[in-house]
Amino acid sequence: MKALMTGAVAAVLLASTASQAQMKPEEMVETRQAGYQFMSWNMGKIKAQVVDGKEPYDQAKVAAAANAIAAIANSGMGSLYSPDTTTEQLGKATRLKPEFFQNLDEAGQIGRKFTAAANQLAKVAAEGDQAAIKKAFGDVGGSCKSCHDKFRAD
Repeated sequence: MKALMTGAVAAVLLASTASQAQMKPEEMVETRQAGYQFMSWNMGKIKAQVVDGKEPYDQAKVAAAANAIAAIANSGMGSLYSPDTTTEQLGKATRLKPEFFQNLDEAGQIGRKFTAAANQLAKVAAEGDQAAIKKAFGDVGGSCKSCHDKFRAD
């Protein structure tokens, strides 16, 4: 089983490297921005129902939004980052600071925390406990903020 998992991980890494090699830096930026915009839109749906109460709570819609966030978090977005996609190379087309690549261990840690938080949000959203959803929502937002604070230009 362990060999199968190792093979699967290797296949994912090869596929992400291949997809990265096929995309121009500008396309990588546009693609990751689209992913983050879609996650933000879904975060807004959860916030309106669970945090702000501006819309009536609909467990199915909240779960669907949380699943969309988790799916993107687990989609291999990391392959859309390369040293050619920072503000240093692309100016205002991106807000990724070059420091991201000088701190890859920290960036990876933040990314893993984000993915774990997104997965937890999807799990509790499926269960329907609004207090747990609200906490998990805050954890996802906090993980987003930690990356923005460190690696996103104003």
